[in-house]
Amino acid sequence: MTCKNAFNSLAMIEPGIGRADIGEQWLQGRSVFGGLQAVLGVRAMRALLTEALPLRTLQTTFIAPLPCGEIRVEARLLRAGKSTVHAEARLFDGDQPVCLIVAVFGAARPSTIAIAPPPVVAAKSPEQSAELPFIAGITPAFLQMFRMRWADGVFPFCGGSRASTQIWVELRDTDVIDESAVIALADSIPSPALSLLRRPSPASSLTWTLEFLRAHVDSPAAPWLMDASMTAAGEGYGAQTATLFDQHGQAVALSRQSVVIFG
Repeated sequence: MTCKNAFNSLAMIEPGIGRADIGEQWLQGRSVFGGLQAVLGVRAMRALLTEALPLRTLQTTFIAPLPCGEIRVEARLLRAGKSTVHAEARLFDGDQPVCLIVAVFGAARPSTIAIAPPPVVAAKSPEQSAELPFIAGITPAFLQMFRMRWADGVFPFCGGSRASTQIWVELRDTDVIDESAVIALADSIPSPALSLLRRPSPASSLTWTLEFLRAHVDSPAAPWLMDASMTAAGEGYGAQTATLFDQHGQAVALSRQSVVIFG
């Protein structure tokens, strides 16, 4: 199943309820790749909207691993105001909810405040950066859907000296970067904390917040840059932040995650 097919795989059975069949190539350890879970949730929520409002924020809690196969998604509107709509989606493994997603869709409103994050300066170009290869049985299965090249920092489990990375990310079979692609790209990279470890060790996301800085995203596919760092870590838990920049170095989304680190 390609990225495009996976993103478009959600079939709405009735208002707010949809199903998708996800293959093993989308596994991230024992669970379906979190970015794809969020994409399916957002698509279920969008099916309930009466107008195509821009996605402003996305808050995701990964409750339990979601196995591949048939996935059920249930969405509902929480509140529709004059400018914003709050909605939620839940993904289920049988009757057990395994992922909870809350999104805010919002129309533009008049404001005199306009602040843009500074453009990024990548340590290396995509062509100069080292690529992490997909190795069946060693790297996560979903990595075969992405291309990741390290512009700064080291690969996971290489005993680096700092928990920060710059990684060029691409979806392998996507011609256009749209909302779904941004969500997937923003969750694709390994935690920078893993670069500090000297041997393989599992890690997983507990919660994830994604804030869109651009109302509409529709650009040709190209390497985009994730600039990520750990804010704090201790007792097996970590807090990390990242910014996703487009091919022109302009910030598109802010990502914040709480992660569990077992090493």
